[in-house]
Amino acid sequence: MRVLRLVHGDPRAAAELVARLTGRQAAGLDPLPAEPADLAPETLRAHRGEVRALPDGTRLVLLLAAADQYPVATHAFLRAVAAVRLDTRPLEVAEAAGIAYATAGGVGFRDAWTRIAAYETAAPADRREAHRLLARVLHGPAEAPRRAWHRGAGALGPSARLAAELTAAAARARAAGDPALSGALAERAAALCADSRERARLLAHAAADAWYSGDGDRARALAARTAADALTGVLALRTGHAGEAFDALLAAAVRAARPHPARGGPQRPAPAAPAPGAVRAPSPTAHLLARAAEAAVYTGDLRRSPEALLAAQQLGMEAPGVLGGLAAAVDGRYEDARDLLEATAGRCGPGGDPTLLLHAGIAALMLGDHPRAVTATVRAAAAARARGVTAAVSQAMEFRVYAEFWTGRPRAAEAAALDALRQAYATGQDNGACHLQAALAMFAALTGDDDLCRERAAAARSHALAHDLGLPAALAQWALAFLDLASGRFDAAAAGLRALAASGPGHGHRAIRHLATPHYVEAAVRTGEIRVARVAHAGYDRWARAVGGADDLALSARCRALLSPGADALDHYREALALHADGTRAVERARTELLFGSALRRLRRRTEARDRLHSALAAFESFDAPHCAEAARAELRALGAPASPVRDHRSPTAQLTAQQLLVARMAADGATNREIATRLALSPRTIDHHLRGVFTRLGIRSRIELVRLLADPADE
Repeated sequence: MRVLRLVHGDPRAAAELVARLTGRQAAGLDPLPAEPADLAPETLRAHRGEVRALPDGTRLVLLLAAADQYPVATHAFLRAVAAVRLDTRPLEVAEAAGIAYATAGGVGFRDAWTRIAAYETAAPADRREAHRLLARVLHGPAEAPRRAWHRGAGALGPSARLAAELTAAAARARAAGDPALSGALAERAAALCADSRERARLLAHAAADAWYSGDGDRARALAARTAADALTGVLALRTGHAGEAFDALLAAAVRAARPHPARGGPQRPAPAAPAPGAVRAPSPTAHLLARAAEAAVYTGDLRRSPEALLAAQQLGMEAPGVLGGLAAAVDGRYEDARDLLEATAGRCGPGGDPTLLLHAGIAALMLGDHPRAVTATVRAAAAARARGVTAAVSQAMEFRVYAEFWTGRPRAAEAAALDALRQAYATGQDNGACHLQAALAMFAALTGDDDLCRERAAAARSHALAHDLGLPAALAQWALAFLDLASGRFDAAAAGLRALAASGPGHGHRAIRHLATPHYVEAAVRTGEIRVARVAHAGYDRWARAVGGADDLALSARCRALLSPGADALDHYREALALHADGTRAVERARTELLFGSALRRLRRRTEARDRLHSALAAFESFDAPHCAEAARAELRALGAPASPVRDHRSPTAQLTAQQLLVARMAADGATNREIATRLALSPRTIDHHLRGVFTRLGIRSRIELVRLLADPADE
């Protein structure tokens, strides 16, 4: 996906680039090339040959049009043509050759590579003259950044005056929420700057802007030319070895609190004044401490949170985000943790800083407040889009999917996760993609796709263990254990959850271990490990009582029911369901009903058992959770009661999972299995498995029938 984006969607250039990648680049350890000549030289050479075959006058018109569009779009071509009375009739030759064409706004190129070739084929002096002409026709404050760009591109050599102009223009573009433009301006300013320290600072700004705008490869390439702890930490957290992120971010926070003109990484300026009711953007130091807290969350090394908290206290500032709550939880001060997390979760007003909103969502998830988690993460993504911080959008979605999943919307969560996965890969956020792969493994476990669950979990764990990512490693392990639990493989589930509980930072995660405890208790009871089940439940119950969340208390009551003999369990199950009624974890409520119905059946309370089991079956059918649904049917068969299907069959495609429907639509659009696999980051074998499942569920035999079925308006 990153390859296609870098080569402007050209499949021939993509094939050429893939063949040229080093082993480290192919593994994501080194950034992909950033310059056209390094991406696909043969493709560029072929396009240059076409341009060179054109008359001089045609190449001149194309050069001016290309300079107006690449790499910064300025929309000044027509004004420049009018200013020098340039004859545009030579463009007809390019139109006849199919290379370019006239448009209402100037010139359109056949493709991006033709535009690049039209620019790079020209002599350097001609390119500089084109930029100077475009600069002359750009006027007014709104066009000042683009005017500065052309003035800088038209410079013959280093210029302190032009570097200062470009630097100021970059700051204005950055404040206006256009990091792509500000990054281009800062990089050009660095090229014109003679002072090495100032040049390093400008390159750090350009790298940060490239990251914010979603160009992770360029950010990493630029960052390699400078030394900025802040950027190094962010890149390590999102695309490198996450274990190195905490130290870099903490060092950057301390440095930001004691500014030095020649040191420290770039920070995005906060808005001048937030909207009424909106949260205020954090200071640079607070922002970096918040990022350090994220590093602790992703790696699972929550013991390091107190270090960042101590640094905040020494710097005389309030600890931001979830940092204080994490530190209190690590110390076992659950009531303090609850209060601190509640305060953080409450900062989810619209129009706020994306980082604060993301932390509000994480805090809400830790409290089990899923509606507020959805609100905070959706607003974090919206705020990131509004500010041009593309890289933060998929990160917000990583945490939204937890809430969507447990509240009984696994298909919606899966679709959102797949979209975020594509964004993460496209923007070079491989660690975020790993987290989403693990979440998708959990969705596959619930929806009964054993092969997909194992493939997603294996991919997530492989990357996570190599990059010190305890959160996705633990989530993937939980997904495999949940698949075993839902399928009735209790010994395997207990072993997997026991391994999860024993895994340390980089391999496991305390929060995931906590969330998985009710499943561990269930699996341990089923395998006769009552003592360890009681120990696990005791810790979970302490947190549940401290936080007071309805679902946590409900799950603790369910654990007590599992640990109670015979009829003594029934009141605990009733308590659990009463608490679930005030909660939001619909998936766990259905599982509580299944376990309650099973207990009632064994006690020969047939009528109540039938009602509970039918309710659980209906819920699992609505979640498209076949393994859990089959367990409910098995209990009903043992009871001698009919198990009526409740799935909505009004639309044939309603029988498909979200993953199957996505694959089906791509196949119907003409994509091959390999093309679908590339776009979804899966293997062709898995896509073949999905299509066979689609054909079976829909009762069809060919792609032609699939096209006809999906074209039916009744299925839209």
